[in-house]
Amino acid sequence: MTQNQKKKKIQEILEELYPETPIPLKHKDAYTLLIAVLLSAQSRDDRVNKITPLLYAKADNPYDMIKLKASEIEDIIRPCGLAPRKSLSILSLSHKIIDEHHGKVPDTFEDLESLSGVGHKTASVVMSQAFGVPAFPVDTHIHRLAKRWGLSSGKNVVTTEKDLKKAFKKRDWNKLHLQFIFFGREYCPARGHDPSKCPICSWLSEE
Repeated sequence: MTQNQKKKKIQEILEELYPETPIPLKHKDAYTLLIAVLLSAQSRDDRVNKITPLLYAKADNPYDMIKLKASEIEDIIRPCGLAPRKSLSILSLSHKIIDEHHGKVPDTFEDLESLSGVGHKTASVVMSQAFGVPAFPVDTHIHRLAKRWGLSSGKNVVTTEKDLKKAFKKRDWNKLHLQFIFFGREYCPARGHDPSKCPICSWLSEE
């Protein structure tokens, strides 16, 4: 089996299992998505989805957010972890969005990554899911799957992102990113993984 055949088969399996890829983080616009993605760092999406409605009831835009104290934000988002740091980042980026971007979330990687608490992975999620720009955000889960399936050397997330972008067509990146996440959670977890019950790992082991 060639590498191209393997990539094609993996994509076919993902497409069969997940033809629809709804964005797992609840949001209504680019700003609420940005905050949700920031909160999801080292936290579960389902936990974030329980917390964001509480936060957005008080502030769902940068203008209302900067009226809150860091302690108020921190109290609400505490279940998501890293609350002191995240609350300060939320306030800082909200100020910058108002001061430098007329209250609108910027739509370039450079501007997004200049915001407090926003790294390349977070920027990639916002660019792909809020603005429809082709991107392949790589978190630890996608990094693990790419290495496990032999799609990347797996040295670091930067290398993995480059390898995955080379492996698949640009038009498919945004959907594949979510398909990888859904598949990893359901069939290919980091712990307690049974390759024989994994639709991709079991197939790869037979080749």
